[in-house]
This record gives sequence, structure tokens and C-alpha cells, in this order.
Amino acid sequence: MKLHELAPAPGSRKERNRVGRGTSSGNGKTSGRGHKGQNSRSGGGVRPGFEGGQNPLYRRLPKRGFVNPTRKEYAIVNLEDLNSFAEGTEVTPALLVESGVVKNTKSGIKILGNGELTVKLTVQANKFSQSAVEKIEAAGGKTEVI
Repeated sequence: MKLHELAPAPGSRKERNRVGRGTSSGNGKTSGRGHKGQNSRSGGGVRPGFEGGQNPLYRRLPKRGFVNPTRKEYAIVNLEDLNSFAEGTEVTPALLVESGVVKNTKSGIKILGNGELTVKLTVQANKFSQSAVEKIEAAGGKTEVI
């Protein structure tokens, strides 16, 4: 196969329909819009959600709930995920992101006590669960709230 022999797969490229280019094209004169009415006119048509004047669905349904604009969402790390670090390492949020344990820190990092910790670490995070603090200290490590 040579460069001049390359061709797109059959059916992968569709030629655009040029409307308003003569009657023989099948889409001349009214360009496929029919005769008169809102949709035949330039800029015509109705907005999304319009139901012909009937009260639309988004107005018929009741409002629900509340979104707290100051809510903080923490990236969660379990103790078992920290076993991958070497003994005596200082585990910081930057190190967790760099090593791929956490994808993004959101509003901060919270360490939870799932699993067992087998290495002695100094862990820095925004929040700790009580069980996580107990297990880190039991393994001989320290916790620091940032």
C-alpha cells in the first residue's frame, strides 16, 4: 500500500447535504422546511424544554434539597494503601498524589483506618479518623494535622 492508495473506509465519510440549490437536488425552494410557520423562518423553533405552552416538566416538579456552597470533600486514603511506602517516610499530600495513591486532593486528604499498617510512618493530612490515629501510633508512627 502506498500513500496515494489510502482511502477512508466505505461509509465512514458522508457528504453534507447542500440545501436550497435547485429543485433537482430534492432540497431546493423551501430547503426541506415545508411552507410557512415558525420552523420555516430564520431563527425559528422553540427553546429546549418548551411544551407548546403547557406548563413544562421542569416547572411541574417540586424543588428538592439543598446544595451547600461551602461543602468540603476530602480525598480518602485507607491505611492499607500506605503500606507501599518505605519505613520512616514522611507521607505528605504531595507525595500521595505523586505516587498515584490519590488522583486529586479535592479539599484535602482524610486518612481512614481500613486495613492494617505494617510500617512506621509520619503521616500528614487534613483529617484523620480516630481508628486511623490509633493504628498509626500502634505501628510506631506519628500523625500531623495540616
